[in-house]
Amino acid sequence: MTRPLRAHINLQALQHNFSRVQQAAPRSRVMAIIKANAYGHGMVRVAQSLPDADAFGVACIDEAISLREAGFDRRIVLLEGLFGAEDIALVNGFQLDVVIHHESQLALLEQGSLLRPLDVWVKLDTGMHRLGFATENIEAVTARLQKIPRIGAIRYMSHFPCADDLDSNSTARQRQTFLDALTAIPAEQTLANSAAIVGWPDTHLDWVRPGIMLYGGTPLIGRSAASLDLQAVMTLSTRLIAVNERRAGDAIGYGEDWVCPTDRLVGVAAIGYGDGYPRHAPGGTPVLVNGKPAKLAGRVSMDMICIDLVDQPQARVGDEVVLWGEALPVDEVAAAAGTISYELLCGVGSRVQFEYS
Repeated sequence: MTRPLRAHINLQALQHNFSRVQQAAPRSRVMAIIKANAYGHGMVRVAQSLPDADAFGVACIDEAISLREAGFDRRIVLLEGLFGAEDIALVNGFQLDVVIHHESQLALLEQGSLLRPLDVWVKLDTGMHRLGFATENIEAVTARLQKIPRIGAIRYMSHFPCADDLDSNSTARQRQTFLDALTAIPAEQTLANSAAIVGWPDTHLDWVRPGIMLYGGTPLIGRSAASLDLQAVMTLSTRLIAVNERRAGDAIGYGEDWVCPTDRLVGVAAIGYGDGYPRHAPGGTPVLVNGKPAKLAGRVSMDMICIDLVDQPQARVGDEVVLWGEALPVDEVAAAAGTISYELLCGVGSRVQFEYS
């Protein structure tokens, strides 16, 4: 029998979340962000389930090639752009769009040779200070791009660091900086990530770029995914492989830093940090056993976790354990583990068996 660790991917929930994007930004085209293996959900299967996406956003050429080889002919945008001169032939050959965010990438295009038209997305640094051209240089960057033979459409983009915080004035300030920089440059524009799609409607512009909201995670601080009508796409589950009677004072797991306060049952489930479950998740992190709440007991091991079954004396070997999913939001688990849902979803490992429906 195979190890009982499963990630069930609910494709109907994915499509529901995509429809929420369309409802929130009805006048914008949608670039579905499916980098990092679609946030751990399976890039090709996710793309196949989003037939109404106008484009797909990926991080690198390898991801883009996987989509092309699977038969996708829609627009694919390389969000980190070119890494070297050798990428130009691949971008041209596989008919990809590239983001240009740095002088070195612009120089690569100027020095290279394009065999067919190449659409470019110019990234502006409007305040995140991670990637992007300074806004005062955008007209010069545009002029240089326009001189390159076979450069096609030029679009413009930026990214928000604080759109998840509806009390921050950063997003409104960045939006205005972006628009001011492009006053004299008529072209398609994109600003809105998931948080801006649901929280800042005046940022929607020509394109929106949903990521975490497609997968059912909340993009906003202080708002649950359910309150935004987003549905969990991944349910990660396993089973109990042992149920043991423990006495008050028994220490559980590595480091002996969780001690039974009273006599109780402690279960062992087949999942650990080797499968992508966070090692830093502390005792007390929520799980579900047979659909009922339970908590981690002790440290996460490579292949196993221990679960306090004090409230489930009926628990038996083989019972289902849900780590996150429809009945246990991944955001709740992430908060308990001191991280974000993005990390948990992207971290699901290769030993996990995926099932789609």
